Amino acid sequence: MLEDRTCLVQRDCRTESNWAGCMSYHIDRIDAQNGKRPLENDEEGENVQCKLQKQSDGSDLEGVVFSVGNSSASADEQADNQGRAGENFDSASADEQADNQGHAEDDSAAAPPDEQAGNQHQAGDNGDISTLIPAIGRDNSVSSLIRASRSDYGTVASLNSEFRSLVRSGELYRLRRQMGVVEHWVYFSCQLLEWEVFDPTRRRWMHLPTMNPNECFVFSDKESLAVGTELLVFGKEVLAHVIYRYSLLTNTWTSGMQMNAPRCLFGSASRGEIAILAGGCDSRGKILNSAELYNSEQGTWRTLASMNQPRKMCSGVFMDGKFYVIGGVGGAESKLMTCAEEYDLTTGKWTEIPNMSPVRPNATRNDIPVTSEAPPLVAVVNNQLYAADYAAMEVRKYDKQNKVWVSIGRLPERAASMNGWGLAFRACGNRLIVVGGPRVMGEGYIEVNSWVPSEGPPEWTLLGRKRSGSFVYNCAVMGC
Repeated sequence: MLEDRTCLVQRDCRTESNWAGCMSYHIDRIDAQNGKRPLENDEEGENVQCKLQKQSDGSDLEGVVFSVGNSSASADEQADNQGRAGENFDSASADEQADNQGHAEDDSAAAPPDEQAGNQHQAGDNGDISTLIPAIGRDNSVSSLIRASRSDYGTVASLNSEFRSLVRSGELYRLRRQMGVVEHWVYFSCQLLEWEVFDPTRRRWMHLPTMNPNECFVFSDKESLAVGTELLVFGKEVLAHVIYRYSLLTNTWTSGMQMNAPRCLFGSASRGEIAILAGGCDSRGKILNSAELYNSEQGTWRTLASMNQPRKMCSGVFMDGKFYVIGGVGGAESKLMTCAEEYDLTTGKWTEIPNMSPVRPNATRNDIPVTSEAPPLVAVVNNQLYAADYAAMEVRKYDKQNKVWVSIGRLPERAASMNGWGLAFRACGNRLIVVGGPRVMGEGYIEVNSWVPSEGPPEWTLLGRKRSGSFVYNCAVMGC
């Protein structure tokens, strides 16, 4: 959104070691005289193990151990090697990870599969490219990889060109989506051209490549949206709106894609490979009532029916299979809007819903511009709509039956903001996350707190914390 909006976060390079179990597959030694060679470390016959950790966010991912090495090793030796490897993955407690400072950042985890594979000197290029894991066949290999953590796909891609092609083609992510296997990562920008990633399950941070836009884009209002395996950043260059697109598959930024009606300050949300953007302003400042649907797999934009009312600085969510635009600023006098609009993807029609926007603390004050407040801080988990009341420091839940907002608990005590700016309130799988923290004299802390609504009233768990001198301008959650 606007450049003074802040949301703040923490860095740690250690990984979680909570395993529920794992499956072990052994790739037999490949005969060199057949033009194939095994994946090796420095010493011949040494096992190379890639441990893929089970997720704890309801995504039903399973731990997998791929053992590539000397097929003549005994079962006891292999078990012992795996046991020792497992010890290396033991990590500190969540509190230690949260409080620890100054750890090296995990840049490699964000690198694309082909880059990580290149760092292995293409050790597996001449491996078997028809069956992936020969002992179990291609279908079972793919099925196992679907349930593995996407954090480990870069390592998997280094095994050979077939693995690399499978990961980079996006096939695994499409199959994961079909089977309901999803991991959610938080993408955020605290420097104008820099983006970082936080994995809330493993509690580690990663870097994206630096963007390379012109100066006009750097200082323009920006929006961000994660959809499919892409991160879209919307801004303005000179007189025209522009979209920069980051691809998880290639680890690169590109530009040149255009909406049918370019805009900024819109409400948006994504579901799988599609996203809907509604309202906002055009390049002349006109408030829009138009809406568009983006398909990330096809790379296409489709104009939808227009909303009943134009609005900007609104929020968007998907809930119960429908898209909602909530609150915002609209009308001839640019007043706060308390209504929402529901878009039915089946009928293609919009329906207005009165009083669905959460209470705005400064709504009745005439001395504060309506645009000084952040858009409604709303998020949906398990088809339930929640809002963050930054003034009262409360979490509210929308009662669908009675069409009212009900207070259900407190926000994290240290989730400071300025009129809602500086506080990110996001759905992240089956949990809600609050990203923010205290700041004094330009310095402060970044904190990421998490709560799982299905477990009871709000009790926040600190996932990460660090010192920071920078604001987070944009924040989005990618689930794939």
